[in-house]
Amino acid sequence: MEKLQSALEKARLKRSGDSDGTIYSDRANRPAPSLRPKASQATDALWADLNAFEPSEPDLIKNRIVTYNSGPDATVFDILRTKVLLQMRQNGWSRLAITSPTPSCGKTTTACNLAMGMSRQADLRSILFDLDLRRPGVSKYIGYKPQNGIRSLLEGSIPFADQAVRVRENLAMCMARKPTPDPTRYLLSDTANQLFDDIQTAYEPDLMIFDLPPFLVSDDTRAFIKNVDAVLIMARAGETKISQIDACEREIAEHTNVLGVALNQCQFTEESGGYEYY
Repeated sequence: MEKLQSALEKARLKRSGDSDGTIYSDRANRPAPSLRPKASQATDALWADLNAFEPSEPDLIKNRIVTYNSGPDATVFDILRTKVLLQMRQNGWSRLAITSPTPSCGKTTTACNLAMGMSRQADLRSILFDLDLRRPGVSKYIGYKPQNGIRSLLEGSIPFADQAVRVRENLAMCMARKPTPDPTRYLLSDTANQLFDDIQTAYEPDLMIFDLPPFLVSDDTRAFIKNVDAVLIMARAGETKISQIDACEREIAEHTNVLGVALNQCQFTEESGGYEYY
């Protein structure tokens, strides 16, 4: 792990001199806000009107979504949740994208666990969007198939309330029904850009989480990251190359902020007294 961190730090310094390489987007270049005012009755009513869904916890656990309730298995994601939330609040950010250099790095699992973990914070409201439109996975992990596809939402043909589903009182999810061909045309459109602004204005979420496609396999994520405040990059121990992580960091930093890199598939061994990275 130290070698990974050292290599990443050298790559950052190489391309940015004495700075940390962070480029602040128009959305992120603003002072941190004071505590969010209490939501209006109209906003409360909008949340209450969303279709409610109670997932099956055994099915969630089978799909490695372990944060619906607290427990030992949820701890690592709870730590990540707290770090993410503190850094987002410190910088006045409200939109977080999660991506990875390549597939099978655990980004969708992480997005779902972060969202479920946020739902246990009663004073927070969060919305999770499944925007990995070529390979959507949130619906399968959560165990819910929406009546309307997310493409219809992005096109503006249906309202958010007809596509989203509410888990508990404070978490909404927009899930895809099936893969979408040529998703960049929707992610890059002015209609979609305005849609997320309108949702944020009406529903006043504290955090919007976007599960985006792997960064290096298509242009979908590149088309969308200008709309978020920060990006979390998921990597897989033993498979993701440092050069791939650095390529993602470098290009993402040209458009918005890199929140950090999280390493997945780390194994704890009693013999070594710590984690081993394969």
